[in-house]
Amino acid sequence: MPTTVHENIALLNMMSSDNLEDELKSVQLHFPSNRQLHNDGACVEERVRTSRGDLLVAVRGDRNKRAIITYHDLGLNYAANFQAFFNFADMRAILKQFCIYHVTAPGQEEGAPTLPEDYTYPSMDALASQIDFILGHFGIRSFIGFGVGAGANILARYAIVNPQKVDALVLINCTSTQAGWTEWLYQKINTRQLRSSGMTQGALDYLMWHHFGRSTEDRNHDLAQFYKDSFSHVNPINLAMFIDSYIRRSDLSIARDTHSIKVPVLNVTGALSPHVDDTVTFNGRLDPTKTSWLSISDCGMVLEEQPPKIAEAFRLFLQGEGYCR
Repeated sequence: MPTTVHENIALLNMMSSDNLEDELKSVQLHFPSNRQLHNDGACVEERVRTSRGDLLVAVRGDRNKRAIITYHDLGLNYAANFQAFFNFADMRAILKQFCIYHVTAPGQEEGAPTLPEDYTYPSMDALASQIDFILGHFGIRSFIGFGVGAGANILARYAIVNPQKVDALVLINCTSTQAGWTEWLYQKINTRQLRSSGMTQGALDYLMWHHFGRSTEDRNHDLAQFYKDSFSHVNPINLAMFIDSYIRRSDLSIARDTHSIKVPVLNVTGALSPHVDDTVTFNGRLDPTKTSWLSISDCGMVLEEQPPKIAEAFRLFLQGEGYCR
């Protein structure tokens, strides 16, 4: 990665320090105000047939332009995870230069019917392999990946196996290891509750912690309420299947000096996120010449709590790789 990219990302890390707390508080005023749980009309939704059923893909922009493929986290879909961020004013210049393909994992779209009892939910590796069907459907040769949480893990898996089809990756709260016992136990309890009782308070509290860390209500009450409502719109049985797939994930089996991700990576987390340590571990397994690690202060869910910082980091990263003016 060119030196200027590292310098720019380092500058953003400095800007995210506690020394600029007053500036960051003023940034809160620029939060996207048009959050919606459903397609706001900017995207055209298409069903893509795969070997494991259809996937919902929402397309935004000129399909003749370079592709960005997004993949969402647990408890969300493309609209809840990405729509407000990509509608943010600072993203307009970037959107003009790319076509965005938002992928929603099987059964995670709003209003999705319960998947059949005999349906075997794809493993994380199988979810990653489904991206090939998306590329074939839309005639995409290569793409820039933008993933959060479980979606980041899926895109990382695809890039490891298919580096020639991935130009670069922006991964937020990406985990590269197997689930530990604590995560496995909590998520097992959650999936049992989701299957038997729907979205219980316990499952809701865990999803809020997963995305925001602690003290979300104190930082932004309206944002917390929006996502609590958002989680209630996901089919709980389908979500339980997705969570099961995620906690059964295999290690990415990458190492900095031998077998790592070959494409440039912007590795992002929020300082209040419960996944900071996961991103540090992930960073230690990546090629330092192709990787930048960015921690944004005063937030857990960076796309929602600090969209200007992520938009700027995204722009600088793409510019450094020659994909954006």
